[in-house]
Formats: sequence, structure tokens, C-alpha cells
Amino acid sequence: MLSEKSAGTIRATLPAVGGAIGEITRTFYDRLFTAHPALLRDLFNRGNQASGEQQQALAGSIAAFATALLDHPDTRPDAMLARIAHKHASLGVTRDQYAIVHTHLFAAIAEVLGDAVTDEVAAAWDEVYWLMANALVALEARLYAEAGADPGATLRDHVVIARREETDEVTTFLVRPADGAPVPAFRPGQYVSVQVELPDGAHQIRQYSLSGAPADALQFSVKRVLGTPAQGPDGEVSHHLHDRVREGDTLRVATPFGDVTLADGDGPVLLASAGIGCTPMAAMVEHLAATGSKRPVTVVHADRTQRTHAFRAELLRQLAVLPDATAHLWYEAPEGDWPADRTGRADLTAVPLAPGTTAYLCGPLPFLRTARTQLLERGVPAADIHYEVFGPDLWLGQD
Repeated sequence: MLSEKSAGTIRATLPAVGGAIGEITRTFYDRLFTAHPALLRDLFNRGNQASGEQQQALAGSIAAFATALLDHPDTRPDAMLARIAHKHASLGVTRDQYAIVHTHLFAAIAEVLGDAVTDEVAAAWDEVYWLMANALVALEARLYAEAGADPGATLRDHVVIARREETDEVTTFLVRPADGAPVPAFRPGQYVSVQVELPDGAHQIRQYSLSGAPADALQFSVKRVLGTPAQGPDGEVSHHLHDRVREGDTLRVATPFGDVTLADGDGPVLLASAGIGCTPMAAMVEHLAATGSKRPVTVVHADRTQRTHAFRAELLRQLAVLPDATAHLWYEAPEGDWPADRTGRADLTAVPLAPGTTAYLCGPLPFLRTARTQLLERGVPAADIHYEVFGPDLWLGQD
């Protein structure tokens, strides 16, 4: 994939570029948003920009792609690219936006690295960028075609037909296309992009997992994001949805996308989550129960208390329908009589797992790291461990 000449240059300069990639991406975003302020207002997550998470995600993906080209020159890193492509398709990213990114990214590289960016170095990294960009454009074109969606126009008006308070912090919304079109099909584990207009006129987009499959509607669930000194301010979109959006209101909602989906088959599955990571798992369990699945199902979930565990009652009811299903629940501050060995954080080291288990993980990054490590140590192959991250994927390329 990468030419031999460029491969040598990338190998020689990757440490320098990798060492400066954080500064490069900060400079890139400053340049990009100065030239195109509407992108920050209407496409990029302002909260993630403020926290620096988006910069870290971009830096990680570029470095991971370049490393993959060097380590496996005959293999395209499709798993990494698929994750990005699904996110981009959900947001409606188009081919022409890659040229805009290229202009400001390479200006940032030149600004940060200065004279070290010779014509040869610039040409080599240009090759890396377009290999990645063109691969993503092709993948995204296929996703748009499969979804029957026009590139850049995946968001459509949907009417809120119901809302339901799951917990004090989690609200579920059911929406239906405003034009009467059929509700698009989706696979358990996928998500939708939701765009809202905020009081300052910004049209911000967030992505939420589909948490169930009601008839003739899309169902997604939103946790109210409370700010902390370490993580930044309150989530402006989650608060808007909780406080302002009611039945009968209109939301812009995209076609479902996402590559971490429950695979068909009869093999055993592990669904492990923490906090609001239970939302895609709720859709998976509902699907298994609705289809009368006989496959072995193990559910692991960690939460603060029983009351903060969204979909807890539905989970237990649906697991009771499945002939070979078990639940292992951990609570940091359980209410009532609760076993000591299920108090605190989830621990997968002693959870019974059938041979050949495929694992699906969703939750905060520390939970994902711990759970994946424990599964690997128990002999579950890395290829059989699938994960979904809410927000920028700061783990991308590290599998």
C-alpha cells in the first residue's frame, strides 16, 4: 500500500511526528475552526474540543494508521478504518471535507515541525494521509449506499412520539420520521446521531446507542452528563434533551450506523457494560429474547446503585425468558441486602464463560481496559472482543 520510498521516510520521521502529534492536532483544529467556524458550531462536539479529547482521538488514529502501514504493509487496517467510517457516515461527512482537513493539517505539520518538513517528508506523509482518506471515502460511500442515505444528508426530521424517564439521570426518547417514511432497519448495538439547536444558535450533534426496537420507531436513551472540574462542563446536548425536548417536538436524527453489532449465530456471548454503556446491551438482550435465542448469554453490568442502573427491570425480565442466560451485577453502593462479592467494580476474572465466547463491551475507557485485559488473560482471543466507546475513541488502534 505505502510506496517503498515513503515507507522509509515515514519510519524515520514517525518518532518526531508522533512526539509532536498533540501539538500538531491542536494547531490543526485552531486553523480549521478559524477558517471554517461553522464546523465547530454545527458538526464537531464543542465539549470534546474543550476537553482535548477530539485532538487526542485524531492524533491516535493518524499515528495508528501510519504504524499499521509500516508493521503490516500488505494489510489494510480495516477494523480501525471501519470504526471511523461508521462515525463519519453517522455525521454525514463528505468527500470534499477530506480536502479541507488536508489543507489545514499539513499547514499545522509545517508550522510545528518547521524546517524538518522537507519536500520528501511532506510527500511521504501526504501519501499516508490520502491512503487513509481515500480508504475512508470508499468505506463511507458503501455505508451510505447500504443505508439508502445521501452523503452529507443523513440527518432527517423526526417527531418525538414518546419519552420515558428510566432513572433520575437517563431518559429514553422514541422518534419517528416526520415525513411518514418507514423507520430504517438497524442491528442491535448501532447508534444514531441526534442534532439539536442550542440557545446560542449552534446545531450540535451527539451520538446515542439505540436501546431497543419498538414497533415503527427509533429508540435511544440519553444520560444527563454532569460536569466535573477534571472532565469539564455539563453536557450541553444531554441537558437540552432532558430539559427541553418533549413529545411532539422535532429532532434531526440520522440513519443508524455502527460496527459493533451483535453477530448472528448460536455461539455463547458475553455482554459486559458499565453505567450508560448498558444501552446497546439492552438492545442486544431484547433482540435475543424477542427471537427466542437459545445461545448461552452472560450479562455483566456495573453501576453506582440499583436505582441508577437503567433498564434493570427489563434486563432481568428478558433474561428470564432466555433458556441459558445469567446476570452478574456489581454496584458501588448497593441498596439493601447485597452480596459483598458483587459490591464495587465489575470483575470478570471469576465470571463463568463458555468456550468460544464472543464478548461485547461498552462503558467508560477504564472499564473497557480492565475488562478486555481480564478477558485476554482468560484466553479469549482479541478478535472475539468487541467494544464501543461513547465519545472520541481514545483507544483507537491500540487493540
